[in-house]
Amino acid sequence: MSPAEETQIRQSARNGWLLSAPALFVLAIAASGPLLIILLYSFLQGGTHGNVVWSFSTEGWSSILWTKDIFTDSYVWADAHLSIFWRSVKLSLMTTLITFVVGFPTAWFIATRAPKQRAFWLFLITIPFWTNLLIRTYAINEVIRAEGVLNLLLLNLGIISEPLKLIYTDTAIFIGMAYVYLPLMVLPLFAAIDRFDMRLLEAGYDLYASRWHILRKIILPIVKPGIIAGSILVFVPSLGAYVTPRVLGGGKQMMIGNLIELQFGQGKNWPLGAALSLTLLLIVTVALLYYVRVANGEKKHG
Repeated sequence: MSPAEETQIRQSARNGWLLSAPALFVLAIAASGPLLIILLYSFLQGGTHGNVVWSFSTEGWSSILWTKDIFTDSYVWADAHLSIFWRSVKLSLMTTLITFVVGFPTAWFIATRAPKQRAFWLFLITIPFWTNLLIRTYAINEVIRAEGVLNLLLLNLGIISEPLKLIYTDTAIFIGMAYVYLPLMVLPLFAAIDRFDMRLLEAGYDLYASRWHILRKIILPIVKPGIIAGSILVFVPSLGAYVTPRVLGGGKQMMIGNLIELQFGQGKNWPLGAALSLTLLLIVTVALLYYVRVANGEKKHG
């Protein structure tokens, strides 16, 4: 390559960066600006009626794990915060697991249909995205409440003698999140299964492998990238869910998102709310880094 061609290539690359600089600048400000404000607030003192006092303090971060006893002025474990964090992680993992258990056979069914039929089934899977999350959550509320469709059906069939108390419980939140985020598991699984070479199944059966061994040794390892992608797409929004726990939990069974909103609202403790927000961000970042690590490992072994 001649020096003139190299100069032309460098000039073209430089022009590309210059043309994209305004968009990159706006994107950086829009993405990092609010995050920097939250980071700053987490190291300030809380105001009397909300907002912050411009004085350095780590109380917002320490309040995540410890709280001051009003009688002895000693610090004790913030059991309420820890229980909410545990509930959030537990329900998010349960939601991820159940959406995989339901979503995998669903995605397999769609991927093994004729090409003309796949579009119809995918259309049915994506229909919930056409409706607002709040409306979908209230629809689940109408199904599982004491006088809802589920209890009326079970009562009429004689399966139960009194309505199930599902609403405003962890079970209600779990059902709601599983319903809301199920398509986010099905679609990545379908994309992975659609690329699966079905001749490998025939080879497995020819070698007298059982269905369980074929599933464990052939299918799951090959579609693992889809499983990981679907798990991340379900776990991350489940962990930060606000609407579903608020409606189906009735404000009693809070998750991290509800706790953050409470600190910026009624609690009037903005530093704690900011610290909780960043803690949630760190948890999500760890999950994403784990996904990247596993995905890169899959590529190297592939």
